[in-house]
Amino acid sequence: MPKPPAPDTSVEEPQTNAADRRKKGEFVRGVSGFRNVLGSPDFPAEPNRYHLFVALNCPWCHRVTLARNVLGLADSITMDVAFPSRTTEDDPVEANRWEFNPARIASLTGATLPECTLETATGKGFRLVTEIYQAEGSNEASVPILYDKKSKRIVANESADIIRMLNEQTGALGSSLGDGERPDLYPDDTALRAEINALNDRIYVAINNGAYKAGFSTDQAVYGAAFTAYFEALEMLDGHLAADNRPFLTGNTFTEADLRLFPTLYRHDPVYYLRMKLNGARILDYPHLWRWLCRVYALPGVADSNSLVHCRQGYFGRSWNNVVPLGPFKPMGYPEAYEFPELVG
Repeated sequence: MPKPPAPDTSVEEPQTNAADRRKKGEFVRGVSGFRNVLGSPDFPAEPNRYHLFVALNCPWCHRVTLARNVLGLADSITMDVAFPSRTTEDDPVEANRWEFNPARIASLTGATLPECTLETATGKGFRLVTEIYQAEGSNEASVPILYDKKSKRIVANESADIIRMLNEQTGALGSSLGDGERPDLYPDDTALRAEINALNDRIYVAINNGAYKAGFSTDQAVYGAAFTAYFEALEMLDGHLAADNRPFLTGNTFTEADLRLFPTLYRHDPVYYLRMKLNGARILDYPHLWRWLCRVYALPGVADSNSLVHCRQGYFGRSWNNVVPLGPFKPMGYPEAYEFPELVG
């Protein structure tokens, strides 16, 4: 069988003069180094062979947990969940690393987080995500990771590639959903793929990565440019949905473009509005986007794919005082608000 082509996923962060840009206050996201192909001879698509390492507060991980759930792969792809706050300065190995530690107490709740797990896929019981990479001679540290439990190798750590490959190989991976039950996130239609690609690029640059450009910038002008681009993109998408009252971004069906937008908008009102300094408006202030957000949240498996407790703990736990805000609670708490599209009237 010939090796399938690598997924043609959307634009990544340009790395030109990255070090200088960071020194000047710009957040520059690095490029993921593991780009193997699921379905190739090295990594054949088989049920119960693959595993995901994720952190639920991470929006890039949220992409893959969404894909795993909506494609019916929760029973055939296992998963470990890191604690949402990174290690601290008193860690015996190093600070600022993802950690598998289900006994750790969340400051927000004063208790452990039931979703957190030990590391179960490598056979080594690693505590830190960096140890998984070090076993392959890499100094990377990011999640998500798609891991092959049989060969004990990392398949991929670029979320855009992972969701595309899970969609392409869903049946072979052992989906619990039949062909007519699960969405096709990237249908084999040239015009539709072009529309998805264009939306992906705009959403990634202005919204997904744009939120980080705003929130983690240390330069006012860089922040201001990201802030403006973010809200211009929200306005555009609200109008895009309003033009023909379409339920999803490309029409009547849920696709990869919807999946990639959802994690950022899910976080906006309860987290990004404050933490990323994106206080220009709430998603609740965009009626068509709000109803879209509620519509996606209601899809089978979507609500179970993440936790706003993890999001709040992870983002605000990295702020200067580690205090996690308790709101918002008007018009009601989140994520419960996502069950009420009529909140926008």
